Amino acid sequence: MPKPKSFTAWLKSHKDQHNAIGDLARDVSLDPDWPSRKGRQGQLDYLEECNAIPAAVETLERAWTEYEAYRATQDDT
Repeated sequence: MPKPKSFTAWLKSHKDQHNAIGDLARDVSLDPDWPSRKGRQGQLDYLEECNAIPAAVETLERAWTEYEAYRATQDDT
């Protein structure tokens, strides 16, 4: 069984989407300081430190929810 993607890898795979998650994925792809291994809270803290707009924080939360659903489907296989 293949190992599920990390959150950051999963997010970057959405950079071609024309929606808020795609926008976030493109931003993350271009950010060399993105805290890939810090988990959800570390990434939320990073956005706060960068003075991200509230919509970016909401998008990260929504992306994590979608990622968790993706992980659940991977665990079922």
